[in-house]
Amino acid sequence: MLQVALAQVRQHARRFIAVGLAVMMAVGFLTATLMVNASTEASLGNSIGAGFRNADLVVTEGPEAPLDSPAVDAVKSTDGVGAVYAQEMGWIAFGTSTESGYGALQNTAPAGLDNLELLSGKLPGDGEVALDAGTAEKRGLAAGDTIELAPAGGLVAAEDLAAAGTGLTVSGIVKASKDPFMMGQPQFFTGGELVQHLAGEGGPQLRSIQLDLAAGGDATAVKSALAGALADAGFADATVNTAEEQTKAVVASFTGGTDQLTVVLLAFALVALLVSALVVANTFSVLIAQRTRELALLRCIGADRKQIRNSVLAEALLVGVGASIVGVLGAVGLMAGIVAVLQAQPDTEFAALAVPPVAVAVGLVVGILLTVLAALAPARAATRVAPLAALRPADEARAGNAKGKVRLAVGVALTVGGAVVLALGAVSANLLIALPGGMLSFIGLLLCATLFVPPLVTAVGALAKPAGVPGKLAAVNAVRNPGRTSATATALLIGVTLVAMMMTGAQTSRTAFDGQLGAEYPVDLSVGDLTLEGQPLDVSAAATAMNYDGIAAAGLITNGGHAEVHGARTGVYQLAPEQLDLLQDKTLVLDGNTVLMPQGSELKTLTVTGSKGSKELTVVEADSRTLPPLISSAVAAEIGVPKLPAAESEDYYTSLPQLWVSVDRDLDAWALLDLRSQLAAGLDVNEYQISGAAVERAAFNQVIDVLLLVVTGLLAVAVLIALVGVANTLSLSVLERTQESSLLRALGLTKSQLRGMLALEAVLIAGVAALIGAVLGAVYGWLGAQSALGAFAAVVPDVPWLQLLAVLAVAVVAGLLASVMPARRAARLSPVEGLATV
Repeated sequence: MLQVALAQVRQHARRFIAVGLAVMMAVGFLTATLMVNASTEASLGNSIGAGFRNADLVVTEGPEAPLDSPAVDAVKSTDGVGAVYAQEMGWIAFGTSTESGYGALQNTAPAGLDNLELLSGKLPGDGEVALDAGTAEKRGLAAGDTIELAPAGGLVAAEDLAAAGTGLTVSGIVKASKDPFMMGQPQFFTGGELVQHLAGEGGPQLRSIQLDLAAGGDATAVKSALAGALADAGFADATVNTAEEQTKAVVASFTGGTDQLTVVLLAFALVALLVSALVVANTFSVLIAQRTRELALLRCIGADRKQIRNSVLAEALLVGVGASIVGVLGAVGLMAGIVAVLQAQPDTEFAALAVPPVAVAVGLVVGILLTVLAALAPARAATRVAPLAALRPADEARAGNAKGKVRLAVGVALTVGGAVVLALGAVSANLLIALPGGMLSFIGLLLCATLFVPPLVTAVGALAKPAGVPGKLAAVNAVRNPGRTSATATALLIGVTLVAMMMTGAQTSRTAFDGQLGAEYPVDLSVGDLTLEGQPLDVSAAATAMNYDGIAAAGLITNGGHAEVHGARTGVYQLAPEQLDLLQDKTLVLDGNTVLMPQGSELKTLTVTGSKGSKELTVVEADSRTLPPLISSAVAAEIGVPKLPAAESEDYYTSLPQLWVSVDRDLDAWALLDLRSQLAAGLDVNEYQISGAAVERAAFNQVIDVLLLVVTGLLAVAVLIALVGVANTLSLSVLERTQESSLLRALGLTKSQLRGMLALEAVLIAGVAALIGAVLGAVYGWLGAQSALGAFAAVVPDVPWLQLLAVLAVAVVAGLLASVMPARRAARLSPVEGLATV
């Protein structure tokens, strides 16, 4: 029977292409996921380990006693210790004649322990500093230039640094450190005394003590002696490791001992494996149905049930082995390409490729087992009928037989039970309850697919009738084998449901978050406090803001008086009538007898005092919790607009003018964050001084957009595998209906009509699967958002119609493309050849 299996795979290789592709992609995804963790650790090892590469032993602090100079002395006095490097780092401000900034300053190591890679010039001596190549290029510095350094502490202008900083000569340019604590920022290296001087109050951080062994020193003995010496000096919890051990320990601290990214990716890999298994099972079911007579003849000439089953499983094994090997090799190639791209970038040149044997083994084993196990049910089905009865074609078990009834009963029970649990989780806003309920209900729906997929395909198939005979035939053929149609549609339905769920969940979360922001912030953007020069904002700030694209309106609100609120003196701002439009809540109004107060003020009236007198006003509470007390400009004029208090007054900061800004609603997250940076530069303020609903919304949307893009990309693998299944179902259907298609051609059906019929068949299956998936995904996305956010925000379903329509369109087009090759093969065969096929 092994020879029969080999012959089948060799002679009908085309029939197994879909199985191979599905398994290959799923195995590749799984293997690449497992390689991500190992490659990340290897890359971090390259990055972090570079700082210890010349050390024999490394001492790091424990949780109780930070390392300091007595610890260094204890290390130096230990027998067997050679050179010692107390690695110190501090934060400094630096400046040239025209600009300034912040960076990290680290002391240089003695000869033998130094790990700097010099690119030009020399290592720093007294009064000198070396800096990384990136900073040198960006700031236009070279060996021999002078740079000012000062302790970091507040904003330091270039002219201030020139007056108060320490002028040092740039001795050389070094390669940027791969240390994650220093990467991405200017890096400076100088002698230890200068680091102590420039680190400011508290001194530099002693990050580690690195040492090499004296001649003839034994690492184990010295390590033990160091532990004792440090304990005697009061550093009993300090850790002594070899360079390799220290690298592993730091890497583990970065990854937390586990890789959450790998766990997340594995979840998507499991989805891909599930869809792949459905494609494999469906393909083998069709293959077995096509070969019923062949298998029956084998039974007639002496093959028993076990041999028949083993023959089918052997075919699955051969295909699984080949596809898994290709999938693993593809994953290695993909990861190698990604690492090569990262290594070409200066900031990530430490990236490393790691191919752990366990990733290869797991990929191969899972791929082979998946293929064989998915083919197990079709293989058993091939042995259930008597040899003579098997000479008559038979379909899979349907809902009407015992097996189908059990499956439907289980499916209905899971659907109903899971839906109840999901609803309970949504009502109680508990994601831990809703998640298992959603999973169970979805599994139940998949088991019940034969109940609703074929009828929906039939209903939608009525739309194909205007296409004439090809359309009517496509509608009939699409549901000729309900089990096969359901299985094919289910594979695609899984991916589309998850994509639609993420889209709807993201959109609903955005809407809920917007509502929450409305209660938190009164305006889109608020610019407060002083400029970098220490001056309050003035009326020119509004005009400056209006010069930037994306800003709809801007206005400066100024002090209108003060009031006692729950025993505390509070500044009250005045708002002109035209400035009311700056508020997010357009229903708020101000008149001569009211004062707007933030939510939760619990006041009925409030007395506001100005330079001329006081007035008692009726309190109107806004939804915003951060709205400052507001009165109309008319009331402010009536009680007398006070002057801005002196800088030393306790009322100064509560009376500073604020700039309120409304932004265009169609600005995306990236554009809004860019606008914030431009506005900060134009107004001469720090970016953190610009806050408001728009900023928070942009940051939230930015995270959601990135997550949605990543998740959709990962789920696209499952959708692609499912579309391979659609193409395969059509291909096998074409082979199965060769005589029928040829008869239709002989009766007058043209090649283009035959291709159109198969295209419509694919579009019906893919379109219905995508439609069901979009509906289910929208429901699951809304309930998921309600479960996750309902405890602190009002969640209203917000369906992203355009995105879901795009998913439907992509699925329909993909189904159409999936029909191209099968349709071409069907149309190429002449009617005479097809009718002669047995």
